[in-house]
Amino acid sequence: MFVTPAYAQAAAGGGGSGFEAFLPLILIFGVFYILLILPQQKKMKEHKATLSAIRRGDKVVTGGGIIGTVTKVIDDTEITVEISDGVKVRVQRGLISTVLSKTEPVKGDKKSEGSGDSGKSGGGSGILGMLFGGKK
Repeated sequence: MFVTPAYAQAAAGGGGSGFEAFLPLILIFGVFYILLILPQQKKMKEHKATLSAIRRGDKVVTGGGIIGTVTKVIDDTEITVEISDGVKVRVQRGLISTVLSKTEPVKGDKKSEGSGDSGKSGGGSGILGMLFGGKK
């Protein structure tokens, strides 16, 4: 006697479309994507840029927590890190977790990128050369 009215009330409540049933799931996925996935992708892109900018003399921390100084960049995937006086280890570039300090580019690298002898000529260095280490 009490069961029949309960089934009648439940049957009258149905009638929504399939899209309305999935709308909350779509909204939850959208919020999840915006709050979690996008910031993680941005962080990964920054880390990749940091790894590609590693050069000799940078102080780095490996994934295992070892702190050392980059002594040689072997190729795009490997570097040599000096962790103590005379102790050098080869490390995959992807396992560098943090770059603690960056070094200035070597002066020889700037000359090879520039026009060659312009830094040594008397009047060719300009204002920037006078401000940042040019002799005049």
